[in-house]
Amino acid sequence: MTLDADRERPDDLVQSVARAFRVLEVVTSSPGLPVKAIARRSGLNLSTTYHLVRTLAYKGYVTRLKDGTYDVGEQVSQRFYEQLGSLGRGPDTREVLRHLAQSTGYSAYLGRISAGRVVVVDYAEAPGSPYLEDLERGLDVSAHATALGKALLLGISRRERYELVVDAGMRKFTARTASDIRSLDAQLARLRPDTVVEEHGEFRDDITCAAHLVPRRARDDVAWAVGLSIPGESVPPQASRELGLVAGDLATV
Repeated sequence: MTLDADRERPDDLVQSVARAFRVLEVVTSSPGLPVKAIARRSGLNLSTTYHLVRTLAYKGYVTRLKDGTYDVGEQVSQRFYEQLGSLGRGPDTREVLRHLAQSTGYSAYLGRISAGRVVVVDYAEAPGSPYLEDLERGLDVSAHATALGKALLLGISRRERYELVVDAGMRKFTARTASDIRSLDAQLARLRPDTVVEEHGEFRDDITCAAHLVPRRARDDVAWAVGLSIPGESVPPQASRELGLVAGDLATV
């Protein structure tokens, strides 16, 4: 959750840094532009833009294509994965997720709460699950509409739940999505943090998701959850058992 004060223009703003980020934002949102177009969209003069683009290219944040246009450089991806690494639980986590995906045949996800958001930290794909574009590494997950989000909500206080859900908004993804805090509260009141949480068609029609909160090793540990996406209306018993076992395994990773 970003405080408004964090976004106020500082008195000592470094113009060259701000301009460089403006150029990077333009290239990231519209890859394949020539420098003239980058300058126009950035609101900068052409000479300044040339200098900034060359500097960003030298540092690997943009890359020059054969036709003279520019795309996002590998260093942007590197910073992204470093951020995810700072949210991660160590290299063994990936192997645990792969085991879950292989043993169940369904795609597995690991999520946590970070800065007032539910974030997908890692996932392992499996052929039994459809591709869900919103469940990618680094993306925010709707806490009120997904099993992963609901499992994580069970790991925080009621006050924290309200703040997180209200701040994110309760978008209605399907006809089954809970669209008000009272409905969500009633759902969570029927759930326990030590059991598998399920949602049926609340995030995507004809898709069931199941998740389990990872047991905390200490009271002040961050809440984590592991989940599966499954086509249809039910969670196979074997998948539910594996989910509980893996949640226990992740508590020790």
